Amino acid sequence: MRHEKYNRSEYNEAMKRKRRNYSAEFKSNVVLELLSGQHTLNELAEKHQIAPATLSGWHKQFQERAAEIFQRGPSEQERILEEKEHEIALLQQKVGQLVLERDWLKKKSDGIFDSSGTSQTRFSR
Repeated sequence: MRHEKYNRSEYNEAMKRKRRNYSAEFKSNVVLELLSGQHTLNELAEKHQIAPATLSGWHKQFQERAAEIFQRGPSEQERILEEKEHEIALLQQKVGQLVLERDWLKKKSDGIFDSSGTSQTRFSR
């Protein structure tokens, strides 16, 4: 005998629900509402039709990242972006240098090889 977590109608209803994406603004407003202390986490979750665990996760993220607002200097993401941009600039410079070297070598090798790739030059002895 198979044990089922849901009866058939509950299962069908659960399968119809889609994963919802919430904007950062919505998440922050709900968390601020939670922090106001006027409602419990479960009350707000029910009010906004959010799983309590989801709201709890938003609250945890909010608390963990709140200090970033007051940090001086670039944020971690901005620092990483600056590093990547610097790396891209160095790679572009290297590509430019290699293109110049390739073009110089092509120019210097003109006439040394024929169309078959064999050397045209003869050394006198």
